[in-house]
Amino acid sequence: MSNTIIEVVKPGLATSVQDLGRTGFQAFGVVVSGAMDSFALQVGNMLVGNRRNAAGLEIVIMGPELRILEDTVLAICGADLSPKLDGEQFPGWKSVAVKKGQVITFGQPKDGAYAYIAVAGGIETPFVMGSRSTYTKAAIGGFKGRYLQKGDRLANGPSHLPLGSVSGKGLSSKFIPNYKNAEKIRVVLGPDQAAFPDNSIKQFLSASYKVSAKSDRMGYRLEGAELTHQHGADILSDAVMAGTIQVPANGQPIVLLADRQTTGGYTRIGTVISVDLPLVAQKYTGSELQFEAIGVEEAQMLYVKRERLLRCLSFETGVAG
Repeated sequence: MSNTIIEVVKPGLATSVQDLGRTGFQAFGVVVSGAMDSFALQVGNMLVGNRRNAAGLEIVIMGPELRILEDTVLAICGADLSPKLDGEQFPGWKSVAVKKGQVITFGQPKDGAYAYIAVAGGIETPFVMGSRSTYTKAAIGGFKGRYLQKGDRLANGPSHLPLGSVSGKGLSSKFIPNYKNAEKIRVVLGPDQAAFPDNSIKQFLSASYKVSAKSDRMGYRLEGAELTHQHGADILSDAVMAGTIQVPANGQPIVLLADRQTTGGYTRIGTVISVDLPLVAQKYTGSELQFEAIGVEEAQMLYVKRERLLRCLSFETGVAG
């Protein structure tokens, strides 16, 4: 049975309910949505005894003020947005027991753009096509299909494990991402690599790009060295995915993210590997990105390595998947 667990005192910049996304409906034009940083959300969920795909709160740069309405266990993972519990520092990447009446606030962003609050039992909102994720452009999912507002009250579901057994668990510091000083973003070139002259490919892999102010959850528009095409930027609309890098006629790359469209008509110079997608998502306006090409097999090996880490954490926290 669900309990009302959190009251929104101040909503923050764009706080929403997100899980791992709405899959299986892209053929009908329904976008996936879900957490911008899926690694942070999954870790947070497992630290509080939830399954990986449980819904949590996604917080962007300027965090909300939240009042706890019942004793529970929380974890805040992802960006360091200076979270505090009753004015005292709230440790990141660790599960913490909180009491009824306590207040969570956020301050100066220090590292990254997206933080996640995972609550024991998960945030409970109605399922829409198998997901609780918020997609604001279609006003579906999450809490009434929108970002949270002052006065909203959120419920959580029953915890899978006793609260006392999940409090105080944390992710080893060697596995916590450093978003600010991230190395080059790894990409697999193609599928439209032949649409670009060799000098454009070299330029793409050597130049530094800044995240434009026109970026959002759909994709990050980059500003930097202009890439040229062999025979124009347009292609017949084809599949895109999280991490697809499109290059429209202006030669400025666009990295597609959580709220990406289901197909696209611009040439695709490469795809950010899934392991590095959180490093892209955690950039904010003006941040710089550089790209490095790797092969499909290496990308797969890196994915398997991360999956082993998540499964190990799942085993240690007693969460069944």
